[in-house]
Amino acid sequence: MEKKTSGRGARDLRVKVKTARGRKLSSTLWLERQLNDPYVKRAQAEGLRGRAAFKILELDEKYRFLVPGARVVDLGCAPGGWCQVAVRRVNALGDRKSKAIGRVLGVDLQEVEPISGAEIHQLDFMSDGADEKVKAWLGGNADVVMSDMAASSSGHKQTDHLRIVALCEAAAELAFDVLDPGGTFVAKVLAGGAEGSLQKLLKMRFTSVANVKPPASRADSSEKFVVARGFKGLSGEQDDDDD
Repeated sequence: MEKKTSGRGARDLRVKVKTARGRKLSSTLWLERQLNDPYVKRAQAEGLRGRAAFKILELDEKYRFLVPGARVVDLGCAPGGWCQVAVRRVNALGDRKSKAIGRVLGVDLQEVEPISGAEIHQLDFMSDGADEKVKAWLGGNADVVMSDMAASSSGHKQTDHLRIVALCEAAAELAFDVLDPGGTFVAKVLAGGAEGSLQKLLKMRFTSVANVKPPASRADSSEKFVVARGFKGLSGEQDDDDD
């Protein structure tokens, strides 16, 4: 591994990774991208579990749903970066004495290392009774349900798109069961045209539905995030327009 230099010995901070024996070119390129990614470096410097933490941070900067005192459910929370951001924003540790203290609940299929200020449970959120377990752990309904989940890649773009839309729809159905009126649902989807049914569903249940690609999402990624605000409750059936 080496750093390029240019012009009169001035140092270019970009890291160049040499191809190693037994390592595929794609792996080398991935490693080089990671080493040169400013979000990766920021995450390391700030003690966050991955660059994905900045996606929810940037979405919250724009829409302000992670407020002090909020009760938050993070679906598919591994490795925990979104939970870490939520803990800070909702004041789950009570660090800001003049602000309300929030709750952060993370669930995932796999075991997740403990996160200070968050309660983590191993759970399949699509299993029977998952919504009741979530509400019991949270001590009531949620103000925010968020998800950065992605289905395992099949290598086939259209198949992967359909899988993540189905996953997002399942997350939305759980959100309908656990959100308080006025609550917010945030989830990752992939651009590809099959998410029309999801958009229609969310417009019936929320007063505002926006589709956003935060700056922390890589430019070559097809991911975007849906931010649905103002949950109407299960009685809401009237369509609304996009933001």
